[in-house]
Amino acid sequence: MLSTLLPFLGACLLVAMSPGPSTVLIIRNSLHSRRAGQMTVLGNETGVFVWGVVAAFGLTALLAASQLAYDVLRFGGAAVLIVFGVQALRAARHEGGPDAAGAGGYAAGQGGDAVARGEPSPWRAYRAGLLLNLANPKAAIFAMSFLPQFVPHGAPQLPLMVTLAAVWAVFEVGYYSLYVGFVGRLRRVLARAAVRRRLEQVSGGVLVALGVRLALDG
Repeated sequence: MLSTLLPFLGACLLVAMSPGPSTVLIIRNSLHSRRAGQMTVLGNETGVFVWGVVAAFGLTALLAASQLAYDVLRFGGAAVLIVFGVQALRAARHEGGPDAAGAGGYAAGQGGDAVARGEPSPWRAYRAGLLLNLANPKAAIFAMSFLPQFVPHGAPQLPLMVTLAAVWAVFEVGYYSLYVGFVGRLRRVLARAAVRRRLEQVSGGVLVALGVRLALDG
């Protein structure tokens, strides 16, 4: 098991280091608070585990084999990315409004109301991370091709793949928690209205671009 686990963790690290929509969303929600960022991480990794279990049961092979099913999930995922991107762009516009100074002051630890500064509730942040992952057909196909590579010949595939999916999700919780902590340490700087506005613009633009790319990627 150790000979399987060490290479698997190395591969998980390389996967986590590859930036994607989930990374953008985690960083964006971490700008609001560590709690929002951490709940986004937990939602995303719940999706990772779900796709891993689905792959273990061989169900993602049906998605790969059915162009219609893949396209439905692909366009749904593209819509999710674009909606999140538009929300970020709208938030960027509000950063320049009269509430911007109050929002920045709260994030810097000067007090205020979570709703006023647009911080998502824990459930909303969790749901966003989960939805973004589950709406991505490439995540499903990747899990199907990634996990079986680390199942030794002759080993029971189903329980081992489920175990690897759990290890994968837990590993990424730890990895992305570093992102959340890093953003938290810089929140005094990032809370400035001009900085937050630019970060919202960048994250929103990236999410919209990724959504369009997914929709056009047949």
